[in-house]
Amino acid sequence: MSATGVRSDLWAEFIETREQKLREELITEYAPLVRFVVGRLGIPPTSLLEFDDLVSYGMIGLINAIDRFETGRDVPFEAFATPRIRGAVIDHLRSLNWQPRAAVSRVRQVEAALASVEQRMGRPAKEEEVAGELGVSVERYRQMLVDASTTVLSLDVPINSLQDDEMSPLKDLLEDEDAPGPAEAAERQELAIALSAAIDQLPERERLLLALYYQEELTMKEISKVLSVSESRVCQLHMQAIMRLRGVLHTHRTEDPPQVEKQTTKRAQQKAEAQEKQPASQAEETKEVVAGGKRKRLVS
Repeated sequence: MSATGVRSDLWAEFIETREQKLREELITEYAPLVRFVVGRLGIPPTSLLEFDDLVSYGMIGLINAIDRFETGRDVPFEAFATPRIRGAVIDHLRSLNWQPRAAVSRVRQVEAALASVEQRMGRPAKEEEVAGELGVSVERYRQMLVDASTTVLSLDVPINSLQDDEMSPLKDLLEDEDAPGPAEAAERQELAIALSAAIDQLPERERLLLALYYQEELTMKEISKVLSVSESRVCQLHMQAIMRLRGVLHTHRTEDPPQVEKQTTKRAQQKAEAQEKQPASQAEETKEVVAGGKRKRLVS
């Protein structure tokens, strides 16, 4: 939805005149973008806030984006507006004390339990194993994951702290190769390698979920149809995957640097060797997933 055609004319006139009527037309034109962004935030259906409440907060971000957007930039409005819409929603949740200490503490307990079981077993932990580590039932553990999804929204949350805005979000490590200096660039590269290796070790369904959400940009509702599970279950699986990744990266950052370098290099070499041995037909194998009437292609 870049500013072309009728939209381009509307933008040009608004930039020149700043008329309120044109501003309202742009808000109406891009209102569906707000619903799309909010739908991808992953706030569970059991949340205390209704979906339309979150949309209203997102509209504040949309209006801010419209007022600040410059058509001369080589950036689509959607790309410019999306982080502002998402940020407006998250900022409002924080203003409501959406992350009380008890909730943050429970998130860290789950992260620690996942990491402990997986380190001990040498494989991804099963739900019943994590529940046993926490001393709760599987049903209670799943509810803890749903509750956590309102505290740790997604890969957009910083690595080291649930409330530290200066840390890099996990997804940026996979997308942004720019860094102010060699030291930070090297650190980001190491973390990106660790994150990629951690994703490779996730259970297949969680890997597919992350691909559908972050690469194919499906909403939680669409993913629930693809996986044939409830939307609440998608939230649980998404949060479990995020906590696995956060635990791996927290361990990575607290390990001895030489040991980290050795491990990441070994993982990269193993991955390269596996790709070389993989038959061409298997390497090109793809899965077709039908979601919302549209076919999505995912590289296996």
